[in-house]
Amino acid sequence: MISIVDVAKAAGVSNKTVSRVVNGEPNVKPATKERVEKAIAELGYVPNMAARSVRSNRSNTLGIITDCISTTPYSGDIVRGIQDWAEEHGRTVLLANTNGDVEKERQIWRTFQAHRIDGVLYASMYHREISPTAGDVVIPTVLLNCHPVSSSGYASIEPDDYQGSRDLTKYVLSRGHRRIGYVRLNPSLLGAELRLAAFQEAIAEAGLGAADVDVRLGMEGEIGQEVNHVFEIVKAMLSKPERPTAILCGNDEMALQAYLAALGLGLRIPQDVSIVGFDDFKTVSTALKPALTTVALPYYDLGYQGADRLNQLIAGESLDNDALVLACRIVERGSCR
Repeated sequence: MISIVDVAKAAGVSNKTVSRVVNGEPNVKPATKERVEKAIAELGYVPNMAARSVRSNRSNTLGIITDCISTTPYSGDIVRGIQDWAEEHGRTVLLANTNGDVEKERQIWRTFQAHRIDGVLYASMYHREISPTAGDVVIPTVLLNCHPVSSSGYASIEPDDYQGSRDLTKYVLSRGHRRIGYVRLNPSLLGAELRLAAFQEAIAEAGLGAADVDVRLGMEGEIGQEVNHVFEIVKAMLSKPERPTAILCGNDEMALQAYLAALGLGLRIPQDVSIVGFDDFKTVSTALKPALTTVALPYYDLGYQGADRLNQLIAGESLDNDALVLACRIVERGSCR
């Protein structure tokens, strides 16, 4: 087995210098680092991470706990953002999926503690308030796409659903629309209520009254097992004599159903009715014709910036803001005239 001693001999440096290169420590001359890295590659040297963990009491590993985002297309970019940050900073990532099982989550926390995980990124598939079931396990933790109940005391980073919905509503209004339909997400979702409140505020500021706006519930029921009413209610909206000229949908999947309802009535998008979504779920938003104008959730940035904030906590630094909120941007395509 190739050892650090073999690498040092091949590179013509001390064992300590090889160790510094392997551990990514500063103040190693570029030429020396290149020589050591070349020797490592030629000899096939693999550092003993377990031994390093015992010596330093650090694993150089970040743990990710998710409910199910690692198995869904919606928010997998959160994990990708974490992985990119970890690769850039010489960290390893260990991912554990709970499938929403509380007992499984407790076991994961204990496993992370046993393996000396440096810090945990706790990511939720949908925007909500949570209280991690860590028990007596204490590890630096940052919540992603969620925020803690007031007594939990965890740092968090989440999307600004309110700002995104407000900007989108004002965008639609700025294009001259004054008869507007709104299809609500499941009220059980925190993001759904924030988006609706922002829509209502922007509509009121524009001076529109109840007769100008048609708000309907598109999905309801237990999360993950919702009943979907979107196709029927959009068809009903668009069958009225004074139909909406624009429909804002709670998410992009709803917008897909709205497209189908409009096309089923022989209406053209956007010539006869404009339709916009939320999330920028590209499997839908870019596949629709015309492509869907929507609001992009900053999933990748949640993961990348969340990992950076966690690194600050691991280093013992304080955060400027325990509850960071990231803006959501409008992605303008062809569905809103």
